[in-house]
Amino acid sequence: MRSIWNGVISFGLVRVPIKLVNATESHAVPFREIHTEDGGRIRHRKFCELEDREVAAQEISRGYEEADGTIIPITDEDLAHLPIPTARTIEIVTFVPEDSVDPLQLGAAYYLAAGRAPAARPYALLRETLRRGNRVAIAKFALRGRERLGMLRVVGEAIALHGLLWPDEVRAPEGIAPDADVTLHDKELNLADALMDALSEVGLEDLRDEYREAVEQVVAAKISGEALPEAPEPERGVEVLDLTTALERSVRAVRGEPAEPEAERSPRRGTSRPSSRGTGGGKSPSTAERKTASSARKPTPKTSRSGKKATAKSATGSAAEGTAGKTPSKKTQATRTASRKHSA
Repeated sequence: MRSIWNGVISFGLVRVPIKLVNATESHAVPFREIHTEDGGRIRHRKFCELEDREVAAQEISRGYEEADGTIIPITDEDLAHLPIPTARTIEIVTFVPEDSVDPLQLGAAYYLAAGRAPAARPYALLRETLRRGNRVAIAKFALRGRERLGMLRVVGEAIALHGLLWPDEVRAPEGIAPDADVTLHDKELNLADALMDALSEVGLEDLRDEYREAVEQVVAAKISGEALPEAPEPERGVEVLDLTTALERSVRAVRGEPAEPEAERSPRRGTSRPSSRGTGGGKSPSTAERKTASSARKPTPKTSRSGKKATAKSATGSAAEGTAGKTPSKKTQATRTASRKHSA
């Protein structure tokens, strides 16, 4: 790996020649700016305001602008005369427990490689000192035109340097937390603990940049002329009654359990409940079943002297009993009365 800065680590009177190497890299899909109408490449060129011409990178240096607009050129030779010891030195100023460093201060990460062969012994000495003391070193160093704060820690068999923000660069979280007093119940806290434990089964090594992978799929489809992949439908929000219910459902979802146990499910609105008078299995009897049951309950007509009278009486009885549970109509009652008088 190519070094981006060379210097020494100052550990008391011990000096360790080192090279600074980037510890991270970006895997983001690179895009270029283009002209929307014709797809032409957009380039940002650097022009000199006085000569009104484009200048090359080797012609560009830095300068300090005063309040009146005057620019004072500052060269690399000028910066070499900075009256601080950290111009080419990572100066260790203190050792602290790692958990005493606020993660909000952490910035870019670098690896420190031993500069030359004689640096191997003092490099290993500093590494083992950090490891045995279970601490990190806080140091000052100058990089890209400014003095920075850094944290040295052991990563495997190497020493890593994390850039740190100065304490006054971290804003206080004033006015961020809700003003209202909130009372949390033990059940809510226990469910939150259970959810945290369930989610803790996922390791950092299992995570990947799914957005980058999706962008690569779209780009590959455009190159090959294939149809673009279908975007998934957004998940519909489920109405959650309260915080406890949300936690319970979350724990079940992470564990792969059903959303709700069968015993806890209540009938939905608009769904007919099982009839207590229905047939076996809790289902209400169908129309055909009701007709069959009604026919089975009909009494067998008695033999009459006149076949016509028996037939009429049977038909009358069938009409009266055709609808179970209903009050006979007035016409049916009159027919029965007339039949009895005629028989008498």
